[in-house]
Amino acid sequence: MTSGSKIGAALCILVLACSANASAPDATDTLISKLGRPAPARTAFAEARFMQLLDRPLVVSGELAWLGGDTLERHVTRPHEETARIADGKVTQQRAGKGERSFSLERAPQLKVLVDSFVALLGGDPGRLRQAFAITRRGDAGGVWTLTLTPRDLDVARTVATIRIDGKGALARCMWMQEADGDVAVDLLGALAARMPAAPTREALTALCQGQ
Repeated sequence: MTSGSKIGAALCILVLACSANASAPDATDTLISKLGRPAPARTAFAEARFMQLLDRPLVVSGELAWLGGDTLERHVTRPHEETARIADGKVTQQRAGKGERSFSLERAPQLKVLVDSFVALLGGDPGRLRQAFAITRRGDAGGVWTLTLTPRDLDVARTVATIRIDGKGALARCMWMQEADGDVAVDLLGALAARMPAAPTREALTALCQGQ
């Protein structure tokens, strides 16, 4: 998967508060409309990336922010300092001790689709979101729920197979990004980020995300 697409998917889900009930499409649209948050929206995150070529997952943590419009930012504080920012149609990356680099979103059409779509999610716009993703939902109003986004665009689907949001009650707890090559990135959001295990496993993260 391209580094730009990884940046975009990690940046885009920040603060989601909702409940789940019936599975009818109109109910799902109502749910999505409740996900909108006024900018700026910030949340802590901790990410474990499981890669087939590595024996153990890569773990980073920091803060995600939606600053309004198409401006998104991911600031990593551990294990190193690094900031990625999407704004004005370009991606800018800055890492401590290294020079800044940037590239246009026009060079990464898959990332552009992801950014546009998740801005629609954060803005609570189900119509715009459905243009880019097939959306399914399961769960109940008082317990665990899951929202799954499957890209409609074949080029996007070649890099991102699905994006799954796990939550409980009125709180989104996790984002799972299943990459087409088999790698998986799991982001713990908000207060749950502080509970990232020192040596995370998929099973342990599933239990955390489902509130077990």
